[in-house]
Amino acid sequence: MGMCVCMGAMTMCSFGAAPSSLMVLPTNKTLTGAVPAANIMDNKPMVNVLPFGMCMSPSNPTVAAATAAALGVLTPMPCIPVTAAPWVPGSPTVLIGNMPTLNNSSKLMCNWGGVIQITVPGQFQVMVP
Repeated sequence: MGMCVCMGAMTMCSFGAAPSSLMVLPTNKTLTGAVPAANIMDNKPMVNVLPFGMCMSPSNPTVAAATAAALGVLTPMPCIPVTAAPWVPGSPTVLIGNMPTLNNSSKLMCNWGGVIQITVPGQFQVMVP
């Protein structure tokens, strides 16, 4: 069983330079450990998913342009997450706001090729299947 993810969970992108915090708005009116619990639709860039410092993905247009300007030397640029799809897989047996609960084994894909994963769920008391 995985841990239920909530506001303040630590996340990391495979192409990011630094960890980030997951922001969960209290719109679903469900708390875990006195903070809002997350579901798979908490995937909005710059609202739920904050930047990871510098991006090193060659698929990111700003990184590709900076790398080309540096004559092919990979040049990281500031991270702006682009996450169109929801977190997968979540916990389909436990719903928050009519959507599966986000657990610590869920992953989120960035359009620039990065895989965002949860490193610290934000709480350690509530488990979900």
